This record gives sequence, structure tokens and C-alpha cells, in this order.
Amino acid sequence: MSPHGTFARSAGIAGSLLALLAAALPALAQTRPAVGGIYTCVDDRGRRLTSDRPIIECIAKEQQILNRDGSLRAVHPPTLTADERAEKEARDRAAAEARAQLADAARRDRNLMARYPTEAAHQRAREAALDTARLAQRASEIRLRDLTAERKPLLDELEFYAGRQPPAKLKAALDANEVSAEAQRQALVNQEAELVRINRFYDLELDRLRRLWAGATPGTLGAIPGNTTAPASGAAPR
Repeated sequence: MSPHGTFARSAGIAGSLLALLAAALPALAQTRPAVGGIYTCVDDRGRRLTSDRPIIECIAKEQQILNRDGSLRAVHPPTLTADERAEKEARDRAAAEARAQLADAARRDRNLMARYPTEAAHQRAREAALDTARLAQRASEIRLRDLTAERKPLLDELEFYAGRQPPAKLKAALDANEVSAEAQRQALVNQEAELVRINRFYDLELDRLRRLWAGATPGTLGAIPGNTTAPASGAAPR
């Protein structure tokens, strides 16, 4: 290798070392020497180094902190690079989020048990939610019957114009009646689906409560699967 190549390679290595040192110096500057302790490590050349403070040559290595009698007092972890610090911070954030989710789940489970101390209390809540949906269902059924009754005289009048063009007013009334009737039929379909949803919600909730009543630790049961939107108290469920 030419002298120029050797010099360039050495300069590159020196530059990398300087960059690593620059990244580590702020952390090292904040590290107080262990009072009465001795830092020791083996550097990349295999040399055993000792100091009364963190050793710069071993910033990327684990350093032992020894007492004066040579016994191990503690271990000084490697100083992280910028990328390693970013990865560690990401792991720490994920762990903090997991802890927060667990705490939130535990709080919700405790609130659930406080709201429903018995299965009878839970059943009363189920019936209240179902009654609200059933009222809406009955209203749609009544409205659909009324629309059917309103349509009969319109159809009778339409027969009078058999083979002829019916008046625009009659045709508009029939069309409006059919649009309203279809809306009520669709409402009944939706309301029936809502009754199923409410029962499923309370079934899943009751299963969770039974496990909590049996001694399961709040927050350890995971999320209830599926549609878990609670029916609004005293109002039509969404």
C-alpha cells in the first residue's frame, strides 16, 4: 500500500474514533466518578486499563467498578452511540406505553366491578339497553303499519286509472309512501342488528366480569374483541 493510502486509512480510523468520542463525551461528562472506586476494563488492544473515573478508551465496553480491596462494586454499562440511544429510547417509550395501557385496563376493570358488583346488576343494565332499542323498533313497526294503511286507498284510486296515466299528485303520493316505508323497513333491519350487538356486548362483558369476580387480576384479561361500544345509558344505543 502506498504511503498516501496508509495515511488516508489512518485518517479515516482517527476520524471515526473522534466522532465516537464526541458522541460519548456529554454522557461521560455527566458521570461522576465512584468515590473510592476503581474503573477497570480491557481495551481493543487487550490491555487492562484502570482509572478513578470512566475510561475513555473503553467507552463502547462494559467497565467494572472495583472497591479498594479488588471486590466488584458495580458495573458501568457501555456508552451508547447516537443510533443506540435512539433505539433504547424507542424501546423505553414502547415499554412505558405498555405499562400505561396495563394501568388503564386495570382501572377500567376495577370500574367495571364497581359498576356491576353482581350478575343481577349487570342483567338490569342489559335489559335497560335492550328496552331502549326495542322501543325504537316498536315505533318503526307502528309507523310501517300506518304507511301500509295509508297506501291502501292510494292503490284503490290507482286501479280507477287502469290503462290510463294516473294524476301526478297520486303518483307522487305513492312514491313518497314507498320511500317512507322502505326507510322504516331499513330501520327495522338496523334495530334488529342493534339488539344483537347489545346482547353480544353484554355477553362479552359478563364473561369478563365472571373472571374478575373469580379472582383474575384487573388489567390482565386483554381487550374485549369485536364491537365494544357500550350502549348509552337511557338513550338509543349507537
